[in-house]
Amino acid sequence: MRLAIVILGAILALPVQAASPYVGQNKATASCAQCHGLRAPAEGSIFPKLSGRDPEYLKKALRHYRDKTRHSEIMNAMAGSLSDEDINDIVSFYSNVKP
Repeated sequence: MRLAIVILGAILALPVQAASPYVGQNKATASCAQCHGLRAPAEGSIFPKLSGRDPEYLKKALRHYRDKTRHSEIMNAMAGSLSDEDINDIVSFYSNVKP
């Protein structure tokens, strides 16, 4: 029992990486902003704005594009290399940006 408590304590002491909107902005600039912009896409663009969107919706959409369960040739290619951490950071940025 004592060993289990020590192991549990060690696991709980591990650092947890929280999503960072600052890191997310850099990742969004490199991956998303060309089409979606950082605050909004260019006037008349066919691409939706991502700023201010619901974070759970964005996470779900990006994971589906990455896993190819939601189909878009462009988005499947763009999201295909994103890790869960990348997605969390990007979502943290876009969900906190005022449109």
